[in-house]
Amino acid sequence: MSRPAGPARIGASSLNFLGRTSILHDTEFETRAAELIEAGRFIDGRGWVPATSGNFSARLGDGRIAITVSGRHKGRLRPEDIMLVDAAGRSLDGRKPSAETLLHTGIYRRYPEAHAVLHPHSPASTLLSRLVSGAVILEDYELLKALAGIDTHATRIVVPVFPNDQNIPRLALKIEEYLVRHDGVHAYIIAGHGFYTWGKSVADALRHVEALEYLFDLETRMHGVKR
Repeated sequence: MSRPAGPARIGASSLNFLGRTSILHDTEFETRAAELIEAGRFIDGRGWVPATSGNFSARLGDGRIAITVSGRHKGRLRPEDIMLVDAAGRSLDGRKPSAETLLHTGIYRRYPEAHAVLHPHSPASTLLSRLVSGAVILEDYELLKALAGIDTHATRIVVPVFPNDQNIPRLALKIEEYLVRHDGVHAYIIAGHGFYTWGKSVADALRHVEALEYLFDLETRMHGVKR
């Protein structure tokens, strides 16, 4: 007499599949969290995230977002300082994400290829936002080739500068409307605050942070500011 294929047999198979999927997702989260922790140490080492400023995130393959917990020092991040939110910025583990989570989710909606967003409160970007209004123009710099998709110094990019706003949903909407209307945006600055940039990976976004802060520093010097 043949043995019937009961629910227990099917359930075990499904459970094994779900278990493997869960492990895969956990492994990916742990990898992205480790990358964000390393990026935080590097950025803090340059003095670009003083006190508990800044926030970092990475998008996982299933659309969830690993993001820094609110109020954490970015140079001393630990695995428990990285949490998960959904694509709308809602906490998936009960912890409180960065106050500016909506700025991250807006970037991910606009750029499907983006899988990391880094936001330092760097000196040069903050100072430059006090010297110019509307936008920073970066043109004819060799280092522009550090930005994704640029392969010549004969390039002109516009980095918009938005007025700071404690109403994050309103600020996020304003930024998202700009990004939808303009192509070729690699970063933006929030006046008196810091800048946001993104990339296909944490490493790509970190390269953009380093290159842009260098260029912002040069621009401040061209305005006669000595550092």
